[in-house]
Amino acid sequence: MTQPPKASLRNRLNQGDVLIGLMLQQFVHPVTVKIVAQAGFDFVFFEYEHSFFDMNDMVSAVLAARDNGLPVIVKTPQLERGEVTKLLDTGVHGIQLPRTETKEQVAELLDYMRYPPNGTRAVAPGWGSSDYDSVPNWPAWMKQQDNETILVAHIETGKGVENAEGIISTPGVGMLFVGTADLSADLGHPGDYDHPEIAGAVQKILDLCLKHRVPFGTLPSGPQAAADWMKRGARFFFVDTELGLLRSAAKNLVNSYRQ
Repeated sequence: MTQPPKASLRNRLNQGDVLIGLMLQQFVHPVTVKIVAQAGFDFVFFEYEHSFFDMNDMVSAVLAARDNGLPVIVKTPQLERGEVTKLLDTGVHGIQLPRTETKEQVAELLDYMRYPPNGTRAVAPGWGSSDYDSVPNWPAWMKQQDNETILVAHIETGKGVENAEGIISTPGVGMLFVGTADLSADLGHPGDYDHPEIAGAVQKILDLCLKHRVPFGTLPSGPQAAADWMKRGARFFFVDTELGLLRSAAKNLVNSYRQ
């Protein structure tokens, strides 16, 4: 059973590292994952809530990521035991919960993610979570899985902001991501990330993360914005998507030839 050198997001964050990740929205494939790893990203995020990629493709992509030492965070489309179980058994290292709004939701997801006695996750060795290898020592492997697998809370609504301290202070929250797009829409200022109400809500969440020592992350508008976030205490970023990179590279290439 292999253990990729960068597999533990928790260890990287505990060391004080600032992590940069790429979001895959459509082309969830081993080749894409290989390129992401070669580029030097710290983790890859699979957008499984909005996208239409096939589950079998995701299984192969997760395996490729593990073989290349690249941690995978995946957004579960819903808070449901069977859905979470399948994602965990592929071998992902983190589960992100969209529209996290209460500490009870966090506790429920954590229960699905942890093995007994810490939770109710079904024990299923021999799948992606064990690199398709046998597991001779179940207690040690189960403990390793609990230590490696991280819960990512995702606040993107006004209700989530209202309940932010309860969410962030819940034991077991390993990372906190703020989705400014949906948050701006939910608060009545779609796309206006600099609106005082949006900026104030994000700052409130960041302050609570610093208070409770939970790594805070968001989607910055660019490197300078990321640098500003880092100064304020942010610890991880989703910096772009594969579709965004493809669009910008294609346009830049065509423009360079037109000129």
